[in-house]
Amino acid sequence: MAISGLVITFNEEKNIGKCIDALFEVCDEVIIVDSLSTDQTVAIAEAKGAKVITQAFLGDGPQRTHGLPFCKNDWILNLDADEFLDADAKAFILDKKYLSGDYDAFSFRVKNFLANELIDFSGWYPDSKVRFFNKKTAHPSNAKVHQKIIATNEKKVAVHILHYGWSSFDQILAKKNQYSTWHAQQLFDQGKRINSWKPVLNGTVAFIRCYFFKKGIFNGLDGLTIAMIQAFFSYMKYAKLLKLQRQSKN
Repeated sequence: MAISGLVITFNEEKNIGKCIDALFEVCDEVIIVDSLSTDQTVAIAEAKGAKVITQAFLGDGPQRTHGLPFCKNDWILNLDADEFLDADAKAFILDKKYLSGDYDAFSFRVKNFLANELIDFSGWYPDSKVRFFNKKTAHPSNAKVHQKIIATNEKKVAVHILHYGWSSFDQILAKKNQYSTWHAQQLFDQGKRINSWKPVLNGTVAFIRCYFFKKGIFNGLDGLTIAMIQAFFSYMKYAKLLKLQRQSKN
């Protein structure tokens, strides 16, 4: 069964070559949907044999959906440029185990790395994502941030994706700050309204959950830092939503 690799990119020249090489180990084509990169992402992708589609960024879900018609195969492996299949996930696909049963989407576990060090605490493992699905009956949601795959019959599989998303805490904070802006706008557009206590309450709950219940407390300064970053994201998401609410009344 042939598989199409699908990747959305923006300024991913450091990762895209390795990403495409890895995808071609299990896919017979790779489609890149690039949102107007200003670095060498497109040139590298084309040199590696990928087909590049240029599209200004529509949001996480819509950008992935935009790439689906360009994929000739029904089965889609939709990784980010900084994600790679672990050996167990690669074997799952190459051995065609996904054809056993009437499933149209598979959720893989995610190993998140910070500067090549696995973060397996504070709720970051076992994280999971659906990155492998059949486009005939499954598709990305319309969410502009943290989209999910809408499927008819999803199955969770204990195989792994390796996510090398950050090289420093600064980079995590920058991404979380950007995500909080997108998420706040998404919630506002959906009609979500909150009171003034929501940012503080959710930020506090996020910290307690990550640091105590998700065992960040047993991982020293890193555990404390990750818990504080999660609290920051939750707080800022709702603080920005509250600001949008107030601006809309002026």
